[in-house]
Amino acid sequence: MLLLSSVLVLAASGLGVQAIGQTACVSFDQNSTSTQSNSSTSLFSLVSSGEAAPIFLSSDEWPGVQLAASTFASDVEKVTGASPSITNFTSILFANGTDASTTSSPPILVGTLGNSSLIAAVVNNTGLDVSSVEGKWEAFMTAIVDNPLPGLDKAYVIIGADKRGTIFALYDHSEQIGVSPWYWWADVPVTEHIDIFVSPSGCSHGSPTVKYRGLFLNDEAPALTNWAAEKFTNGTGAALTGSPFNHFFYTHLFELLLRLKANFLWPAMWSSAFGVDDSLNQFLADYYGVVMGTSHEEPMMRSIPVEWTLFGNGTWDYDTNQQNVYNFWVEGAERARPFEGVYTVGMRGNGDLALGADTNVALLEQIVSDQRGIFQNVFGNATDVTTIPQAWCLYKEVQGYYESGMTVPDDITLLWTDDNWGNIRRYPIPSERNRTGGAGVYYHYDYVGDPRDYKWIQSTQISKVYEQFSLAVDRQATQIWILNVGDLKPYEMPIEFYTTLAYDSSIFNLNNLNDFVAAWATREFGLDAADATEVASISANMTMMLSRIKPELLNATTFSLVSYREAETVLSAWDTLNQSASRIYESLSSDKQPAFFQLLYHPVQAGYTLTNMWVDAGINNMRAMQARTSANEYAEKTIALFEADYDLELWYHGLLDGKWDQMMSQTHTWYQYWQEPTQNMMPALMRVSTRKPNIAGAMRITPEGTLGTWPGDSPYQCTQGYNCPAPSITITPFSPVSNKYVDVSMGGSIPFTLSVTSNVSWVNISSFDASLTSDNTEQRVFLSVDWDAIGEGNSSAAAVSFNATLPDGMPSYLSPTSYVVLSLVANRTSVLSGFSGFVEGDGAIAIEAAHATRNTSVGEVAWAEIPNYGRTLSGMTPWPRLGNNETNYTAGAGPSLEYDFYNFNTIDESGNITVTINMSPSLNANGDDRPLAIAVQVDSSTPQTSYFIPAADPGDEPDAWGDWVANGTVPVTGNFTAWPGAHTLTLWMIEPAVVVQKVVIDTGGLQQSFLGPPESIKV
Repeated sequence: MLLLSSVLVLAASGLGVQAIGQTACVSFDQNSTSTQSNSSTSLFSLVSSGEAAPIFLSSDEWPGVQLAASTFASDVEKVTGASPSITNFTSILFANGTDASTTSSPPILVGTLGNSSLIAAVVNNTGLDVSSVEGKWEAFMTAIVDNPLPGLDKAYVIIGADKRGTIFALYDHSEQIGVSPWYWWADVPVTEHIDIFVSPSGCSHGSPTVKYRGLFLNDEAPALTNWAAEKFTNGTGAALTGSPFNHFFYTHLFELLLRLKANFLWPAMWSSAFGVDDSLNQFLADYYGVVMGTSHEEPMMRSIPVEWTLFGNGTWDYDTNQQNVYNFWVEGAERARPFEGVYTVGMRGNGDLALGADTNVALLEQIVSDQRGIFQNVFGNATDVTTIPQAWCLYKEVQGYYESGMTVPDDITLLWTDDNWGNIRRYPIPSERNRTGGAGVYYHYDYVGDPRDYKWIQSTQISKVYEQFSLAVDRQATQIWILNVGDLKPYEMPIEFYTTLAYDSSIFNLNNLNDFVAAWATREFGLDAADATEVASISANMTMMLSRIKPELLNATTFSLVSYREAETVLSAWDTLNQSASRIYESLSSDKQPAFFQLLYHPVQAGYTLTNMWVDAGINNMRAMQARTSANEYAEKTIALFEADYDLELWYHGLLDGKWDQMMSQTHTWYQYWQEPTQNMMPALMRVSTRKPNIAGAMRITPEGTLGTWPGDSPYQCTQGYNCPAPSITITPFSPVSNKYVDVSMGGSIPFTLSVTSNVSWVNISSFDASLTSDNTEQRVFLSVDWDAIGEGNSSAAAVSFNATLPDGMPSYLSPTSYVVLSLVANRTSVLSGFSGFVEGDGAIAIEAAHATRNTSVGEVAWAEIPNYGRTLSGMTPWPRLGNNETNYTAGAGPSLEYDFYNFNTIDESGNITVTINMSPSLNANGDDRPLAIAVQVDSSTPQTSYFIPAADPGDEPDAWGDWVANGTVPVTGNFTAWPGAHTLTLWMIEPAVVVQKVVIDTGGLQQSFLGPPESIKV
């Protein structure tokens, strides 16, 4: 199988293929490949000189294939303007050897092996080798065949191993000719061409990596529900439920799934019932070729709680109401029997809740046994129950029943789940991998629940998806993958990454994830290589910033307003993304802008606007507490951003004459607990009087790194809160930022003229004077040091005076303090000659995990970088994923990462430092007898082993889990001895599947912040 990077090379070559991660066979130039005279090695014309090749099928072909062929013909017409004819032949023609020629142009012959008399005739007539697809699941092949049937000199033959194999082959060609899978769902314009050719090698694909791979519409109100009600109903919805999800809605979704090479669907469940809302829903799913199921809490193809509320008798309790529940399940199986499906078995409480406290393993085993009996009765004794696809989803407490010893029939797929936040709780261990039903994964891009709902805009990193699902592949959890996508939009690109990975995981590796996004950008927007690469960068950085803390979890103090310039650095990064996305948006033609807006520009704008609003609200609150009148300006900015947030929603809803009205209606501000608020609410704001003089003086002085403000008393100036010393700051040459600032502000109604002086010449002052008035209430003064004027290893002090001169005639009693003297200490620290590594600055050392001094492997196992992963840069994880043949190492024996560092201080001059390793939230997916672990060592000290994910009750997470996933990291902290000087910190692999993001060393000056210090200077 080609690596994705190879496929992308083809995409940029003369072949001109538009598909992602597939074998390239389409071109738009007759001279793009070999044009030898031998017909078997020349290009085949799908469309040339305005004439399209006709499409032949047999009348005994699957209906879904007939439909896909018709859609493919429509796609060809959209691309070229030429419309292929479609002819269905009866099997009798081929049986009698009747001449099949009806046109002068060589045709396209489409069919399913074993279900198409047309393809059977071609194989019998030519001896065509179909061994690559015969007996395979959803595989396909194509070939240019000479003399395929009497009367035909040549044909392009498309053969599927089964009905979806044929359907996928057709949609593969649709994508390659220029029709995006998202042409309807995201309004991606069709790429027009005059001619279309296919290469002699043709297109092909073997069986997918994952057998059943699909989506789950969940937590679909208000956005998807309201949109569907507006677009697909007359406002009343289904008769019994009011649901808007009828067959007009679902057929759009079925087509999207198939174009994405997915085959499985859990339908919308809240206030909806797929089999009840529209009598055509189940029939058309099967007609299209989509396998249906029901969610983890909806057994036997029945909607819970909706159908039980409508048709159930008594309580949803198998212990006390067994017969009524049993009858309810029988009806579900009977209704679904004619159609292809995967049945959810087992039982959860009504409304996606846990079962009662009295539920036990024996009762659940009886439930599954009785459900199997229902299958036997409904499908008949001639059917082997073990051949009916069934899945038991080990969601939340259900996993606990399994871990407690519940026996599950071997042919039932064990569907392992994530923690609802993208961290898979468990994978099959070696003893579980010989089950005939195999294993799978249920995963979330969207969630309602603790610690907070997140379902507004995309906040999932594809690097995280790859990290988690590559483990699923290696640990053989590939029978079923089901992805909770909430409202479907706005997760388009990460959905396609997931479906592409599920279809063929072999094309991906740690080095080509950005290539996928660049190829996607090229296909969707027709971007050149440079802009496509920029889109990949925008997407990676956007999702990093939206996933480090979900937008719904943001508040006014998330990012520090005083430490490490964190908040302004975060906003600066958002501003850079916004400028990049805006440039590309504005460069696109008007027909491409709606798609770009939906797929990338809106989430950038929305994330930037929301983050900016919360940061500005925090600055407003802080400056009001500091009695700085500029707080009022940030109140106005916050109000404007709150309105801009809704303007973006209106922009989205107004696209294309309101096609997507309601789709962005999810609330996303001012959560009080996990559940969504009913309305967006603006952050709380404060104002400072601009009419009243400040009793401490007209001028306010706020040094960087403190909430304290001088003159006057403040609890943030010193512990006592009054009679505090004058402010001070320290500057060292190894700080990641080379200067410190002091904010000078108006504190009330009195304007003043500022002058700044120092008693030494080695202090550089950015602004020596300024006039502060109601129109200019703030002046930021940067202080830096001329290090050449200070001897190496010396510490020097300076006094910097901030003086306020009041307007003529202003009584001095209105401003009793007119100057503040700040003490500046300059420590010219230095490292020993020859040292190379990271150096302490401002009392801490921070190192991105990927920037190890040495990366030492053991055998074939080494630490590898996952790019664009986590909160700040990337992650480091042992590779291959299974580590040491699925066994662990003892501390000090496994692969290691070493970081050389130099410190000047220790905590309280004790010789001690604190090391914090920021790990990604991951669970003990090998089972609680194999908890995740890492060992940390400083110099030659004994490695300290940390089993950093505590065991929890079966089916539950550790107590601190909510905080860890909310903050995107699990801190692993240890104390070590490291007197000032050069040292080496070593991380030892013990268990596979851990991911390290960042190392932070506190030498006595670590400040509180969300992301930690910026990376230290390396010499």
